[in-house]
Amino acid sequence: MLDDLKLIHERDSKDALGIAEKQWQQFKYDFKVQAQFSQPIHDVVLAGMGGSGLAAKVFKNWPGLEVPISFVQDYNLPEHVSKHTLLICISYSGNTEETLSVFQQAIDDNTSSEKRPQLAIISSGGKLLEAAQTQNIAHIQLPSGYQPRMTTGYQLRALITILEHTTLLNGTITQLDAAADWLQGKTKSWVPTVPTSQNVAKQIARECIGKSVVIYSGPKFYPAAYKWKISFNENAKHIAWANQYPELNHNEMLGWTKQPVDKPYTMIELRSKLEHPRVQKRFEVTERLLSGLRPAPIVVEAEGETLLEQLLWTIALGDFVSLYTALLNGLDPTPVDLIEKFKKALG
Repeated sequence: MLDDLKLIHERDSKDALGIAEKQWQQFKYDFKVQAQFSQPIHDVVLAGMGGSGLAAKVFKNWPGLEVPISFVQDYNLPEHVSKHTLLICISYSGNTEETLSVFQQAIDDNTSSEKRPQLAIISSGGKLLEAAQTQNIAHIQLPSGYQPRMTTGYQLRALITILEHTTLLNGTITQLDAAADWLQGKTKSWVPTVPTSQNVAKQIARECIGKSVVIYSGPKFYPAAYKWKISFNENAKHIAWANQYPELNHNEMLGWTKQPVDKPYTMIELRSKLEHPRVQKRFEVTERLLSGLRPAPIVVEAEGETLLEQLLWTIALGDFVSLYTALLNGLDPTPVDLIEKFKKALG
């Protein structure tokens, strides 16, 4: 059915596949920002939930910074922040309650000047953007009309744009532009008009139907593995988990050895020659020792010459796989009705 273009068009009512095909354009979006930070920056804190925090995880691995980077995915501003901290609050809607809570603590009048971080906002609207505009806080307004998980390119570009206004980052915009142009050509092999026999994204999706999906990677590609997990969850409404080497060798690998005997899972491993040599060896040794005890993994070898190219390629492939899985599940990939219902129930 994945080669039935009429059926695909009917089920994919919001053209999520079209967004995936054009995501390379997001990485090249020309954001403008007025950002002047009064104090030297000694660390960066990135606050964002779900799809609004995906690019932050990519950013830590590429391009990364020479100062510590930490994440906030709850309601609380970390105790360690100071006037030398740059806190970037990311909420696509601008109304994410956890991120708003962190933001409010950062600007609270009771917070001493020594503990009040420097601020920047990334959002498409909502209360966060309104506060940033009213209080003259550095901000970038994202294009509206998307699901947050479908804006990783915009988010990454926005993060880099803000940080290139500091002394922490320089010259990465040009690298991102080049990688985006390269990605444009690569995604053409995964679009709906390419038949299943020649389309690896469709082939992987077919292996996922009726099974829980487990995605493994090394540390450098864990942001991509986590993006695959989120995309399966939200696009395909399909349960999926992610973990990374070497940590899983210290615990999770034993879980495959006994129970349950019947293992209805699809294993996907995101591998790269850019991972540490010992991590690469762990993939091979683990596969040999667990042979017959777990499903044989689908091995995805990242393409690209650089870490950035490989990350963007792997993330894009995961988007297409999850969208085709949604269609095979008989679902429209875009709506997330249960999440919206849950937010209303919280009040």
